[in-house]
Parts: sequence; C-alpha cells; structure tokens
Amino acid sequence: MPAPAAPAAYDLVLQGGRVIDERNGIDGICDVAIAGGRIAAVAPKLDPGSARIRDVSGCVVAPGLIDIHTHVYWKATSLSVDPGLVARRSACTTLIDAGSAGAGNYDGFRDFIIRPSPHRILAYLNISFPGIFGFDKGLFIGEATLAEMLPVDRCVRKIEENRDTIIGVKVRIGGPVTGDLGIGALKLALEAANEVGLPLMAHIGPPPPTYAEVVSLLRPGDVLTHCYRPSPNAAVDADGKILKEVRAARERGVLFDIAHGMGAFGYQSAEAALKDGFPPDLISSDVHVISVEGPGFDLLHTMSKLYNCGMPLADVIATSSNRPALAVRRPDLGHLGVGATADITVLRECESDYVFADVTGVTRQGTKLLQPVACYASGKEAELSTRPFEAPYLKRCACH
Repeated sequence: MPAPAAPAAYDLVLQGGRVIDERNGIDGICDVAIAGGRIAAVAPKLDPGSARIRDVSGCVVAPGLIDIHTHVYWKATSLSVDPGLVARRSACTTLIDAGSAGAGNYDGFRDFIIRPSPHRILAYLNISFPGIFGFDKGLFIGEATLAEMLPVDRCVRKIEENRDTIIGVKVRIGGPVTGDLGIGALKLALEAANEVGLPLMAHIGPPPPTYAEVVSLLRPGDVLTHCYRPSPNAAVDADGKILKEVRAARERGVLFDIAHGMGAFGYQSAEAALKDGFPPDLISSDVHVISVEGPGFDLLHTMSKLYNCGMPLADVIATSSNRPALAVRRPDLGHLGVGATADITVLRECESDYVFADVTGVTRQGTKLLQPVACYASGKEAELSTRPFEAPYLKRCACH
C-alpha cells in the first residue's frame, strides 16, 4: 500500500467507519483521507493534521454506489425519471441508463441530461433506433418488434461518436417487446456489440424466447438483466434448480444483474437461486416512472432486499460498486484505492421490521435496512434527499 500523504495535504478524513472495498481487499475499521478530489490514504488510523474530520463510526464506508440499470432520459422518454432524484435518494455517484435512448435520440440525452448533470451518467445505447418510446402507466409498446427499427449501422455509428459516455449496447427481449422478431432482436444487438467491441445488456422478459435461448447466445462480459424475474421464464426450473444453460453462461463469463423494476424480482426465483448457490453478479434498481413508486424504489432499497435474503453485506456492497464498475469497463470507479476518484457512499445499517414486497405481491419480513448517511462525488459532499417511503422506515427503523 502506498505511503499516506502528509497530514497537512488532507482535505477531509472520514474516521472510524467499516470500509468495504472489494477491489483492494479491505473490510475493516479504517480512516479514509481525501485530498484534491481523490483518495489520499486508507489506513486503520490516520493523523488528520489540519483536515476536516467526520466521525463515521458505526457506518459502512463504501466506494460510490453505481446503479447499472436506470432510466433517466427525463422528460424526453415516458419511462424515465429525474436522475438527480435517483442519485440523491440512493446515495449513488454513478447512474447508468439502460437503453432509454437509441441512435435516433441519443444526442438529446447527451446534451440535455448527461452533460449538464452534476451526477455522473453513462449509458447503454438501445439497438432500437427510437429507444424505449412506448412505456408508461397503462401503456406498453415494444420497441424491438421490427428488424427495420434495429439498424445496426446507425447504432454502431452513434457509439463511435460517443465512446466517452456510451459503455455498451442494450436490447430488450421477450414477449410483446420483440413480438414475432423474437431472438432475432438479440442477434442484431450482438452484431452491433461485436462491431464496436463493447458488452451487451440483454433484458429478459416473458417468453418467447426462453431464458435458456437468450443466455445461450450471450458472450463473456455481457449482462443478463432481470436475472431473478418470476415465472414464466425464470432462471430456475420447477424444482427450484438453476437451469443448466444459466450455469453454463456464468461459467463462460456472462454476468447476472438483479434490475428489480416493476416486474423483474420474484422471491420464489431469488430464494431458489440463492439456495442453489447462484447469487447475482450485480445489483441494480431498474428505476423508472412506475418502479420508482415501488416495489423496487431505488438501489438502496434493492440492496436492502438482497441483504435480507441472506447475501453477506460485503457482497451486497461489491455488487453495487466494484463489480458494476468493472462490468462497464470503468476500472477507475468502484474502489477506494489511493489515487482513485473520491467517490464514496456512507451508509448505516439499521434494525427494522420493514416488510418487503416483490413484483408479484409476495412479502417477506425484513430485519435490517441500509440507510444513506453521506455521499461524496470527487471528494465533494453531495446532497441527499428524503425518500418517499421514509415515514414507514422511520416508524420501524432503529439506526445505530
């Protein structure tokens, strides 16, 4: 580990928190020093010198949270929500939009949302030229039903023009989203992803095609999002065992993402998968105009849900910070190594009897919640906001 900077060089020291940083193999009580917007030192005890001090004892200090599946092309696409609201509510430092925009409208997303935002926003570009255009309360029109709507050359060209903000290709597969085109939409998206050398994120919806057919085409580094969706088209069979095609996909390097949303997290699937030794690689919210009101809400709520399902806290943090950073090929993010951008999320684990619900209405009694305490983006403290379900949390949440 590099020698700590001189104490006088620190701007801020976060003292006494449980630092969980998978990339650098840290899980213990440490101080974290920030200088010039970057991590200056991490050690069990640092001399703060003249730096500002913040006591975070009893809290978890994590790399800035990354929500790898959001929809934030706000006011321009019907399904998207305010990225500022999402970031402030979930203490995220990076939001990744999962295909709200396609080649036909990405320039507006870049110029009017991404560039002016105080929050870091990256994006998967939808293979569908207009992006997701027919998604709202009581409205659902598939954007990938016609091959003519999925021009590979337009997708490739737009990515080449925007490699600083586009990190992959997105396609939604299944049921009315793809209609008769079915698996053909996935093949076109893979053609574009291969041409630009970037990963693909594939949404899995109701059949056809089947879950097995979709994952069998995915490449190492591609992401299958909505991995714990309920039946029909779940990752587990009637006996609660992971499909052999799903295990084979993981073995060759396909990544599996929660993406809770309004229809993609079922306790029956999740609990069976976890019992069968198949935890998620990534945790994300799929926050959009419907799920933002529940049962998905945001990344922290989804993380709390998986924590209450029995995932170790260190894994919950890693799948929401380090692993999504690596999945989108941004190794500069998702860790607290010396010299890294000082993106930091501070959380408190609270005892609670909050009752969680999945997308089918099945409930589970919870015992703990992850609540935001502070968030730093490039070393600057970011604003946090009250969450819409704060009242029931406060009634049944004893933070310590």
